[in-house]
Amino acid sequence: MLDAIRWDTDLIRRYDLAGPRYTSYPTAVQFDSQVGTFDLFHALRDSRKALRPLSLYVHVPFCANICYYCACNKVITKDRGRALPYLQRLEQEIQLIACHLDPTQKVEQLHFGGGTPTFLSHDELRQLMAQLRKHFNLLNNDSGDYGIEIDPREADWSTMGLLRELGFNRVSIGLQDLDPAVQRAVNRLQSLEETRAVIDAARTLQFRSINIDLIYGLPKQTPENFARTVDEVISLQPDRLSVFNYAHLPERFMPQRRINGNDLPAPAQKLEMLQRTIEQLTTAGYRYIGMDHFALPDDELAIAQEESTLQRNFQGYTTHGHCDLIGLGVSAISQIGDLCCQNSSDLTQYQNALASAQLATSRGLVCNADDRLRRAVIQQLICHFSLEFTEIEQAFNIDFRGYFGELWPQLQDMAEDGLIKLDNDRITVLPAGRLLVRSVCMVFDAYLEHTNRQRFSRVI
Repeated sequence: MLDAIRWDTDLIRRYDLAGPRYTSYPTAVQFDSQVGTFDLFHALRDSRKALRPLSLYVHVPFCANICYYCACNKVITKDRGRALPYLQRLEQEIQLIACHLDPTQKVEQLHFGGGTPTFLSHDELRQLMAQLRKHFNLLNNDSGDYGIEIDPREADWSTMGLLRELGFNRVSIGLQDLDPAVQRAVNRLQSLEETRAVIDAARTLQFRSINIDLIYGLPKQTPENFARTVDEVISLQPDRLSVFNYAHLPERFMPQRRINGNDLPAPAQKLEMLQRTIEQLTTAGYRYIGMDHFALPDDELAIAQEESTLQRNFQGYTTHGHCDLIGLGVSAISQIGDLCCQNSSDLTQYQNALASAQLATSRGLVCNADDRLRRAVIQQLICHFSLEFTEIEQAFNIDFRGYFGELWPQLQDMAEDGLIKLDNDRITVLPAGRLLVRSVCMVFDAYLEHTNRQRFSRVI
């Protein structure tokens, strides 16, 4: 078992920098318009030849109500009819992508995100899943990891029954905070009873895993009222918890302009919230996986971390990083071999492209040898908090100390500060450094020096 994380306020203050979350390396900030549909077809052909398993991500952008904190790609509308033309184009994309893959490539993982996937009617959800099953090799024995994001205000027992019938076995529930004053400040009124009803339905219907999302740093939050939220959430016993740091970037995300900056907690209060949350979750038996994520010891993520098989991709921590990730829908990102690419983030452009029988790929990148090497280094650090040089040397035919020689002074400084332990043959992220693992990964990021840091959230 990994050692418990150790809270070190001085270390946090020094290394709490703005930087990438490393769901990929290079990050999406490096995507450019030189990469397009031709590159995607080439990558799909390679995937087909290798018969690699698949992970599908489907983006449903619609929400009936706006949450002021949200930075997702979304369309706010009360008109449920807006979904129909989108679904027609999404089905075209499914067909165009699938014809370049082998029908025997198994879909080990499927995830519906948004927006609010359950904005769709029951008939629309049935039709969308029927199209996916028609064109992809979805598993029928409930052995796949098939998840969907749930807004409890948009789901009830019948919805949960439908989702289970369609093959979903994991749910991720947006909660954020239970305090009414906080909920009013971010325009998301959601009762504990609504959330509990969805969780009760999921357990009764034998969903395999339940995740709950929380956010600290929202307006009107205090260490005391957020601690009460965490206690209530612990009583619900989710298998996993995501505790995100709210990044207030109103210049980038228009809905955040409706948040009164004077209502935001001070940095010291945010740190206290996180520290208390870690203590509460640890006492309740949850294990810190890394990067805002906690899981019970018998959860697949915790087991994968113990067995050094945990990976990370655009869907976050995963046990399916070996799969080619196919992103479907507006703004969706694919990661296929050395290619990362993204669909247009503009709904009209996405739909127009597919209306012309063209894929909506708008930007991306193809990893080079240096990217692959650094990606492997960052993946090991962010998933396992350790890195053995010989593994990298054998995989990439390099001398680790020689290749990264110019980084050594930075690593030595981190070692002196107690963030990492630096040996001749390995780097170990120490318990006091695990909350700051992104800062360690940044040392190996070849692009960061020339990137505007304001595009990223802070580590904590």
